[in-house]
Amino acid sequence: MAQISNFGDFPQEYAKLDNSKIVIIPVPYDQTSTWLKGADKGPQAIIEASANMELYDIETDSQVYKQGIFTDKAIKQATSPEDMIEAVRKRVASFIKKGKFTVVIGGEHSVGIGSIKACVENKRGITVLQLDAHCDLRDEYNGSKHNHACTMARARELAPIVQVGIRSMDFSEKQFIDRSTVFFAQDIYNNRDWIGKVIAKLSDEVYITIDLDVFDPSVMPSTGTPEPGGLLWYDVLALLKAVCVKKNVVGFDVVELCPDDNNKAPDFMAAKLIYKLLSYKFGGSDE
Repeated sequence: MAQISNFGDFPQEYAKLDNSKIVIIPVPYDQTSTWLKGADKGPQAIIEASANMELYDIETDSQVYKQGIFTDKAIKQATSPEDMIEAVRKRVASFIKKGKFTVVIGGEHSVGIGSIKACVENKRGITVLQLDAHCDLRDEYNGSKHNHACTMARARELAPIVQVGIRSMDFSEKQFIDRSTVFFAQDIYNNRDWIGKVIAKLSDEVYITIDLDVFDPSVMPSTGTPEPGGLLWYDVLALLKAVCVKKNVVGFDVVELCPDDNNKAPDFMAAKLIYKLLSYKFGGSDE
């Protein structure tokens, strides 16, 4: 059976680049992961699962695929993380200059830096909103400043950051934490006013980076570094919807799916998350 290459199973006229507002960029990279390997298989697993989505979104009363969703060829950079990041930056920047809204799917979290760089270079006043179990604020890890554990340390060099869902960190990261812009999972649990507080920390222009381990392993077990005590589906959707209503989302990435052949539900969840966020972003308009 031929490999599925397009995100979503919709009429081909909506999958052509010239007709698309949205571009999906797969980056199957997993060189710096430090526990469970397999995030390089994440993009294809998401694309394959997306073929099984219903394309009508009940909540927004929309079919966002009608905005046009083009799936680009995967960025296959098997060398250093620095080279991979630059390849992602160039690819994302090329589409931004064509007026496209870009979505990067990983792969490990380090792929997000290339996308963030491109958006920061082409948009002013961006805040990076991170949804993640981990701080990712190590300055260096395993001899690399671009290890996936260093992603937000590098992002913070490019733009202000706001961190949501954090519940694991190394003692060395404590000195780098800005507690005024970190929303720990333990403080989010059974608490609804946290969303307004997150929104208040963001600038008008927002880039969103989503490490799937922000979710609790009970609903998202297929990650390289699962952590108990995470957010649930509607927690994350409530935040993403509020950000899209109140702010201008300029791009996003979804990373760290480590697919399990025996459990396809997390793959589908990741695909659905992307489609939901696009539905929120484009405001329920089909035209």
